[in-house]
Formats: sequence, structure tokens, C-alpha cells
Amino acid sequence: MRQNILMKMMSLLGSVFLIFLMIIAGVLSDPQTKLLKEDCSQFPIGTDIFDFSNNFNKTFGEIRKQLSTNSSIHFATAVEMNVYGMVQCRNYLSSADCVACLDVAWTQIRRNCPSGDGGHVIFEGCFLRYEARNFFTQSILVTFESSAGVCSAIKSKYDAVTFTPVVERLITDLVAATPKINGFFAATTRPVLHGGATATVYAVAQCIETISRKDCQSCLTIGYNNIQSCPPASEASSADAGCFLRYSDVSFFADKSVINITPHLQGGKRILTSKTAITWGIVGSLCLLLLISAVFLWYQLVRKPKITERGDMLGIDKLQGTVIYNFKDLKSATSSFSEDSKIGEGGFADVYKGIMKNGDIVAVKKLAVTTSKAKNDFESEVKLISNVNHRNIIRLLGCGGRGSKLLLVFEYMANGSLDKFLYGEKQGSLSWKQRVDIILGIAKGLAYLHEQFHSCIIHRDIKSSNILLDHEFQPKIADFGLARLVCDDKSHLSTKFAGTLGYTAPEYAIHGQLSEKVDTYSFGVVVLEIVSGKRCTSLITEPVTISLLEHAWNLYENDAHSDFIDQTLDPKEDIVNNAKKIIEIALMCTQSPTSARPTMSEVVAVLTDDRSIEQKPACKPTFF
Repeated sequence: MRQNILMKMMSLLGSVFLIFLMIIAGVLSDPQTKLLKEDCSQFPIGTDIFDFSNNFNKTFGEIRKQLSTNSSIHFATAVEMNVYGMVQCRNYLSSADCVACLDVAWTQIRRNCPSGDGGHVIFEGCFLRYEARNFFTQSILVTFESSAGVCSAIKSKYDAVTFTPVVERLITDLVAATPKINGFFAATTRPVLHGGATATVYAVAQCIETISRKDCQSCLTIGYNNIQSCPPASEASSADAGCFLRYSDVSFFADKSVINITPHLQGGKRILTSKTAITWGIVGSLCLLLLISAVFLWYQLVRKPKITERGDMLGIDKLQGTVIYNFKDLKSATSSFSEDSKIGEGGFADVYKGIMKNGDIVAVKKLAVTTSKAKNDFESEVKLISNVNHRNIIRLLGCGGRGSKLLLVFEYMANGSLDKFLYGEKQGSLSWKQRVDIILGIAKGLAYLHEQFHSCIIHRDIKSSNILLDHEFQPKIADFGLARLVCDDKSHLSTKFAGTLGYTAPEYAIHGQLSEKVDTYSFGVVVLEIVSGKRCTSLITEPVTISLLEHAWNLYENDAHSDFIDQTLDPKEDIVNNAKKIIEIALMCTQSPTSARPTMSEVVAVLTDDRSIEQKPACKPTFF
């Protein structure tokens, strides 16, 4: 109740603040605040909502100051504590209009996303994004859902026969030229015949300044595909978190903003029009057919070698967003997969640190497909994770391979796996706050897989060595080789056991009953490892030999949970109280039957709530 009142008060204060800002700004021309797209994070603010809102206002207050004091800039970022903010205005807006657009976006996003830890809003004139983590250096194109084109319902006042091809060529050239222009912005015009006279069509393209030229090109190409069928509509636009594309038969920017894009088209690649594409497609098909025939004859008459299996690379090529890497480039990046480059190994794959030619650092997972299981693991991991997009799940950048050697390329995690910090060479170096943040991050990642992805994904192998940590110690769930999809009409699957003993739920290990609650059980075990700093398979003698899970239950029952906390931590009162709540959650996750375990979204809700669990777990966990 108190939180709802605070939200309403902040929303009202925000509206009043906006009105005040617009009054002191004077009469504005056109900040172009027509809404195109808005998204809010599904995850709640992890800190006090009042503090978060205060930091939010400070962040965008600083951005507003930057835009107000320097009329030459239209892009700014700022950070205050746990709030990272970014704003970009269209370059043709005046400084006053840019600030006015920011003010409207600032107020609207907090009104419509009062409890989310991130979000973005896109107007015709500006773009605003905020998150409770640093997103400035990451690819902005993979953060939000795909863009969509918006076509005007009004037909152009110009003749469709002349208008449509002009618009098609105009946005084609814009998409080709903009990534080559400093600042990734271009506004241009084209003449169109109308009633015997010459009229004008207007268009603009823009990418976020922090993305790469390649990502800008890819984003604008998607935007082109979104609106290419709009003419003869009078105007259309496509917008997402990475770029913006718009055309209109009415002027929406001043003549002084027009940029000559012709120099950037010479020798550049253009998007093919439909007629040109058909022509080149026919020519290309004939050439390809001749080439295939020649190669086939050569192999039949001269070589006749045994063709080496490639795996399912052809199917992988079709996945959206997955880059096919050249094998030689990955071999060079990892120093020929040398031992010095190796950063991890498992039963079916080794992982190497790779430094690409452009300086990007990646993790390369190499699988030798000598068994059907290894091949299935590779296919499963690619098909699943290529479509998964969450801050607490490892991001697949692409794949490659040669013969039986198949490669997956992931974002590089600077701090490696969690197990090293719990009971490995870096034992005792994690603070209590870092441990709590890691627990929450894992819970959010699993909640996404189980409940927020379009199909329920069961990881089946949640353990400390499969939790990777980035440079800020944010956790990311990795290794989806054993993951399985569950259809909406099934509560569980019966399947052959695959996983790691010690982390595996008894109903799955004994009876093969697989549901998302198997991951919940494994999460509970990992939480106990994080709190205690001990491996789950470690045996504790007291006086009989028992497992870590049973040890945690015995201490909890006797209200001696403080003895379970990692001895490398300072047992302050606030840590002890917080640890009790987290141990309770872990024990709830390991109960049987599975219906007694909470869902991962419920776990996230409890972890982000300051209140403790009202009662102890209903029964002791099943020790296996």
C-alpha cells in the first residue's frame, strides 16, 4: 500500500516537474513526441524504490544538463549509483526541442514503468533508455525485442507510380550510407514529380552512437525491411533500441539539416530493389548451378574423397542473429587452440579465450563430434540459446566449424566460473553483497527460462561451474548442452537421466521425471554452496557423515544457521539475518514433492522483498 502511494506521488511530482521545465524553457517549436515504441523491464527494482527514483532523476538531470549546455550534441549518457541512462535526439532537432523531448520521455517512462529496473521509450524526436546495470558497452541490438514498422493509414498526396520508386530508392540509399557517416546520422531529400511540377520526399536514418558500424548496418537493414512495403503511404517509420528510419511526403526537418549522402554511396553496397534482386537472383542461380555441376564432376572423376560430416551447420545458418565465424579466424584468435588459451574443459568440450582481429575478446567452445551425443549437445545448445536473450544468461555470438570440430562463440566472462570463487583458487574473495547479487541473478535467469521465454526451457545441469561471472561479478547461466524444451500442455517429461549428481533432484535421478522444478532443486543446492563456501558433494562429520544439504537442514532446525555461513565472511548481524532468509529459500527449493517447491519467479519475489519468510519450510528436503 505504501509503495503504491509512493508511486502515485512520484508520478504526480514528475508531471508537475515536466510542466515546470516546459514553462521555463519558453515556447518550443516541435519536440516530435509522437510515441513509436515503449518497453519496460519485467524485473522489479532490486533496491528501495525511493532511492532508485532519486538516482533515476539525478541520472537524467545530468543528461539534461549536458544537452542544455551544449547545443551541438544530441547524444548523452550518465550514471548515478545503480541507474545508467542514455538519451539520443534526432540531429535536426534544436537544443530546446531535444531537451523538451527528453522531458516528456523522462516523465512517461517512470509513469509507465514505475517498478521496473529498466526500460526504453522511443519518440519520433528522441530515444531514452535506462537500466540498473551498465549497458553502454554492450551490443544494443540484442537487448530488446525486434522492431516493427509503422505505416501511415493515409496515402501520399503524390502519384503512387512516381512516389513509390522514389521512396524505395531513397531509403535504400540511406541504409547504405548512414553507417559510413560519422555519428551514424543522415537526413536527405529526393525530388518527385507531382502534377507536372517537382515536389520533395523527406527521409532520415540514425543509429545509436555506441554501436558498431556493422550493427548499425544490420539494424537499418531490418528497419528497411519493416517499411519497404509501406509506400504509397504518405509516411512510415521503424524504430528500436538501436536505430531509427523514417520517410514522409511532408517536411519534418529544416533544409539546413540535409546531408549529401552521394559520396558515401560510391562503391558502397545498396539494398537490392525487387526487380534488381530477381534479375541478379536468376543470374546468380545459373552461375551457382554451373559451379555445383563442375565441382560435382571434379569430385566424381578426379578426387572421390569421403565427405567429412559438417554437423547441422546448414540449419544453424538460418538462425536469426547467429554469426557464422570462419574457422581460420577462430583458430588464429585462440593461438591454434593452445593450452595457454584454454580457460575451461568438460566431458565433451574445451573452452578457449580468443582475441579476434578487431580486438574483441570471446570465449570459443570446441566440441569434437565423435559421438551422436556430442553432436546432439551442439545442436541443442545452438538452437536454444541463439533465441534466448537475458542479462543473466550467456550470450551466443555465433558458431563455426570444420569437419568434426564444431565451435560455439560466446561473450567472454572475465571472472570465469562461480565454483572457483566458492571452493577453488579464488576461495573467499566474494563479499556477502556479491553473493546475494549472484543468487538473485541466477534466480532471474531461471525465471526467464521457465516462465518468460516463449517455451519452458529446463537447463538440467545447474551447478556452480555452469554459472559464469562477468567483470562486474554479474552471473550468467551457461552450458545449455543438456537443456530441454517442455510443451505448454505437459507438466513434466520422462527422460533418461543427464546431469550432475549432488545437484540433481531425486525424482529426476531415480525416476527420470523432468520438470522445471528440477532446476529449482539444483538452484537451492547452488545457493547453499554460495552461503557456505563448500562443495555440495563435501561430506560433513557431526558425528556421522552427512551431505551439505542435510548439514544445512540440521543447523537450520536448531536455529544455528550462523554456523553454516562461510567462515571467510565477517559474521555481522545483518549478514546472519539475511543468511537465515536465504538458507530458508534454498531449503524450500529442495523439498519434495515438487509441488512444495516455489517457482523461480516466486523465488525472485521473495529475494527482492525485505520481509523474511513467515514460516519454516513445511518438511525437510529429500537427501539423495
